Amino acid sequence: MSVIENSKLSIIGAGSVGTSLAYAALIRESARHIALYDIKKSKVDAEVLDLAHGTQFTGSSDIVGGDDIDVVAGSHVVVITAGANQAPGQTRLELAGTNARILESLMPQLVERAPEAVFILVTNPCDVLTVVAQQVSGLPAERVFASGTVLDTSRLRWKLAQRAGVSTASVHAHIVGEHGDTEFPLWSSATIGPVPLLEWNGGQTFEVDELESIARDTRDAAYAVIEGKGVTNYAIGLSGARIVEAVLNDEHAVMPVSTVLSGFHGIDGVALSVPSIVDAGGAHPLAETRFSTLEEERLQASAEALRTSLAALGR
Repeated sequence: MSVIENSKLSIIGAGSVGTSLAYAALIRESARHIALYDIKKSKVDAEVLDLAHGTQFTGSSDIVGGDDIDVVAGSHVVVITAGANQAPGQTRLELAGTNARILESLMPQLVERAPEAVFILVTNPCDVLTVVAQQVSGLPAERVFASGTVLDTSRLRWKLAQRAGVSTASVHAHIVGEHGDTEFPLWSSATIGPVPLLEWNGGQTFEVDELESIARDTRDAAYAVIEGKGVTNYAIGLSGARIVEAVLNDEHAVMPVSTVLSGFHGIDGVALSVPSIVDAGGAHPLAETRFSTLEEERLQASAEALRTSLAALGR
């Protein structure tokens, strides 16, 4: 594969997340062409107009959009953000039924218009919806994946960087599993620069209780934001744009995205986040990823939680 020339990104849903992603993609020049689709004509037209007014300052990208789904035709990447919002106190998995029904109607229309695209799910619960999208579309698993724990990983690295007094870019750690209540960090492979996190002593060693607190804060970060402002949008917009770039630039970047797994540590038929190579062909889980005994138990528990949710949907 190679860098996609004259690339087109389509974003489905002109709500807070979709428009934040479009804004981030324009500023970062993630794609040459950006299209924004929503069934609410006045809303999407206004958002596209507002974004287009700033394109003098955003480089070579342009943006179009509307309530006609044909606007996504010829897309190389389609990011799906449409769906019901997560309410305060509501878990991501409780959103599953409503958003699965939306996706069942939407996915065939998108594949018809962008048959060669890579599809990225951001709508929650993204792991469950990835399974629905892959089943409905019939596309290979690598071409239908979710943003998963990419944002959770960014939240974790930010907290660790604050605590260690280093730049976020110097922290190498991953959150894996469900994008939700059963997610967990891979402490066994985390490092700050070349130093294993569990051996870090740049002022003070990380204790077990502190690491558990950091993991909880990372897991619950979205709830704190939703409680204060009703929605999370800026950081997921930025992380979504970053994933898009990894596809369009054929980067072979390692990211904890969520694909429907097949034989990964004995897990089949559910989607959850594990370190994966993201390139122009989609997302490819790294089978060589090592887990400690406790991490392996947590991975399997996360998979079981997602199986339960899928079973409740009849999947």
